[in-house]
Amino acid sequence: MLKEFKEFALKGNVVDMAVGIVLGVAFGAIIKSLVDDLLMPPLGLVLGSADFTNLFMIIKEGASPGPFATLAEAQKAGAVTVNYGLFINTIVNFVIVAFALFLVIRNMNELRRRMEKPEAEAAPDTKECPYCLSTIPIKATRCPNCTSELKS
Repeated sequence: MLKEFKEFALKGNVVDMAVGIVLGVAFGAIIKSLVDDLLMPPLGLVLGSADFTNLFMIIKEGASPGPFATLAEAQKAGAVTVNYGLFINTIVNFVIVAFALFLVIRNMNELRRRMEKPEAEAAPDTKECPYCLSTIPIKATRCPNCTSELKS
């Protein structure tokens, strides 16, 4: 059983998957930092620190009657609420993270394209004899196979 586990754990696919997960976590941290540290401060400045957390609708009153100023107060009182403000915040965060991820991947793909530019195609160094159709050096003036004289 230990031998089987060792074979499973050391298979190439498992190791590749582990490396992918570790890189995914690290990449997630980079995207989170990009969103939290670079994109959100100017966006918060533009939006005036918009926060939809305390937008909710009470379905059923709790132990103490409302009105409640915050969602935390309503939940503490035991009220059943529809938290549409949290849902809006989640959607906004998703859009921001998706856009940041798009920018990072777009730039990475552009960098990859620049690095993988195909080298200029080399000039051909052979040609075909028009008489016997064999391949000969491009600078040849006479075909070595059929001895025909070639025009340049």
